Amino acid sequence: MTDQTLLALVSIATAGLTMGIGALAAAFAESRIGAAGMDALARQPDEAASITRNQFVALAMIESTAIFCLVIALVLLFANPFITGG
Repeated sequence: MTDQTLLALVSIATAGLTMGIGALAAAFAESRIGAAGMDALARQPDEAASITRNQFVALAMIESTAIFCLVIALVLLFANPFITGG
């Protein structure tokens, strides 16, 4: 096995691991934010607008980490500077 093949295999495995962990962590974090938001709304229904706004901001921040993981995985798969086409 050449160094190039080994590097390609490691890049593919790393991209898969990055997406798996990134998606799983984002899913757990978003579910916790949703549960905490529902709990807060049940306790203080008068503050619904503020709670909902803060919840959406937190969800957007968590989702951005999943998108960053996707970008890293795509770079590893398609724009890896260490692996040439030939």
